[in-house]
Amino acid sequence: MPPPSYGGGAPAGGGGGKPERAFFREADPLGFILFARNVDTPERTCRLVEELRSSVARAEAPVLIDQEGGRVARLRPPHWRKAPPARLLGELYARDPELGLEATRLNSRLLAADVASVGGDVDCLPVLDIAFPETHAAIGDRAYADRPEPVAALGRAAAEGLLAEGVMPVIKHMPGHGRATVDSHASLPRVTAARDLLERTDFLPFRLLADLPWGMTGHLLFEAVDPEAAITVSARAVKEVIRDHIGFDGLLLTDDLSMQALGGSLGERAARALAAGCDVALHCNGKMAEMADIAGCTGPMTAAAGRRFDAGRSFLARHRAPAGKAGLADAAHRLAALLPEWG
Repeated sequence: MPPPSYGGGAPAGGGGGKPERAFFREADPLGFILFARNVDTPERTCRLVEELRSSVARAEAPVLIDQEGGRVARLRPPHWRKAPPARLLGELYARDPELGLEATRLNSRLLAADVASVGGDVDCLPVLDIAFPETHAAIGDRAYADRPEPVAALGRAAAEGLLAEGVMPVIKHMPGHGRATVDSHASLPRVTAARDLLERTDFLPFRLLADLPWGMTGHLLFEAVDPEAAITVSARAVKEVIRDHIGFDGLLLTDDLSMQALGGSLGERAARALAAGCDVALHCNGKMAEMADIAGCTGPMTAAAGRRFDAGRSFLARHRAPAGKAGLADAAHRLAALLPEWG
């Protein structure tokens, strides 16, 4: 039977009680995503991950975490390290590209080790959005740089570090969120830039990293692509831009469907995203009524999506080269030397 096309957030209460476990058993989501509300001690967080996977009877069910570093980090001190934001790595790259790439790769190995320490196996990183003067603070210092080539180079290094430690990277927010001037958590950004400019800038980092196995859409509307619909729910945008121009044939996840950039009920949003060509409908806030609505409007993955999911697993296995405990300790010391201002 094909894998399901719905991925859900762990319950808003932090864990999974009997009603939640029963729901997950019935809905059988592809996997789960953890937020700060789900994170306690390492031991309790590991137990939650085990319970979530047990509820769908699939030990390989993906468990995603947004562990970018900086202000977007679900695993935080005192149990996990404080990781630098992307902008700081980009600033080092601007001074010395070789050291910037090394620091980014080391940082991502350490991020992956934290994610894996609780049983997670997917990190929603790297952010390939470009920092423009008008970029909304929702992206802000999550962007590596203000030009596509450094963003792509640093994004590649970040992905390599994650893969080496056995954690799947997710390139986001396709095909570029940097020109958004409003927060897509609250409303729909509209981008008026010309298509040729977008292809030279915003879309380019994703095109350069199109070989990576997982990607995530951004909830924003490009008037030059589809003036009627946001990327996530636009068949034209997914086909013409993400699949054809960028050349991405990996597993395509939506950004969180509970964000307010998209209209309609949660179930309608999920159905429209899958009909547009997204492979997985991702819902993150853990609200039972919304999860039930989405589960009722989604079904098994398409054959193409199942192929992409399997290909991603194989890609990850081929690139895994863990450093081990001593190697990770060395990585932490070297990163501290490269970024003394971060401490």
